[in-house]
Amino acid sequence: MAEIGRDILKAKALLETGQLVAIPTETVYGLAANAFMGDAVAEVFHVKNRPTFNPLIIHSDSIDKIRDYVKAIPGQAAKLAAKFWPGPLTMLLSKDRQVPDLVTAGSDLVAVRVPKHPLTLELLKSIDFPLAAPSANPFGYISPTTAEHVSKQLGRKIPYILDGGPCEVGIESTIIGFDAERPVIYRLGGVSVEEIEREIGKVDIRPHSSSNPKAPGMLKSHYAPSKKVILGDLVQLIHQYKHEEFAVISFRDFYPDVALEKQAILSESGDLREAAARLFATLRYLDKLPIKYIFAELLPEHGLGRAINDRLKRAAAERA
Repeated sequence: MAEIGRDILKAKALLETGQLVAIPTETVYGLAANAFMGDAVAEVFHVKNRPTFNPLIIHSDSIDKIRDYVKAIPGQAAKLAAKFWPGPLTMLLSKDRQVPDLVTAGSDLVAVRVPKHPLTLELLKSIDFPLAAPSANPFGYISPTTAEHVSKQLGRKIPYILDGGPCEVGIESTIIGFDAERPVIYRLGGVSVEEIEREIGKVDIRPHSSSNPKAPGMLKSHYAPSKKVILGDLVQLIHQYKHEEFAVISFRDFYPDVALEKQAILSESGDLREAAARLFATLRYLDKLPIKYIFAELLPEHGLGRAINDRLKRAAAERA
């Protein structure tokens, strides 16, 4: 079983020898490998059971290091980096030839970011290579937001989990690229559309792909529990399925007709950041209950509400 601890030197030594380490970020926990070691990157795909057509994000501790992994950082990208790095924003840029094709699924673009977590930043500063790190969970399942989540799912497959406590943001980073210099959001996430548009103006949003995604996290069915998720009006769903076993996720309301242990409120105060931080842990908790369905409602479609709704819709999507 994987050891859980805060030993950066141990994590560094494992990564330098091509082994995998789960690392904390402000978004979710990542399954990290030396991005320049092909065998280590291949092991990430194997451990997650992740299709190799789905590219990975590489992480480093500064924009100066990231300049070595891309051909250029356009002006709009540099402006976003200055505002949001370290932080939950990933940028899709033209890759330098030293970045392996396996990392980018053969694309000429690489997803890069500087995570905002003190433990992982310290680790990244101590190594001379970037880390390829998708979420540390079996492919398609709910992303982990604590070291314990990682341990329960991948603990028998990796040697070490760097424990940085619960993730502050709780949903993955926003991914933005630049299509003919037009900014395009490929994945909604921890930096809102409104925040980005305040910095660089209007952006396009293209968050879904059925196959061969251009960026990580674009598949239509993803982030899903084993129980069937149904989105809609909770009052109607509770009445319609009153003879079934179900649980409820609401934004801020309590439903007296549903057992207390079978409902979860993401934020009683209506705080979208609090709701985002609780989303994946809530899905994990309800997925363990002896139920058939998880009912959920969509949140206000602004700020982080857009990213939360994106995750809920993908969790509810029909699986291939």
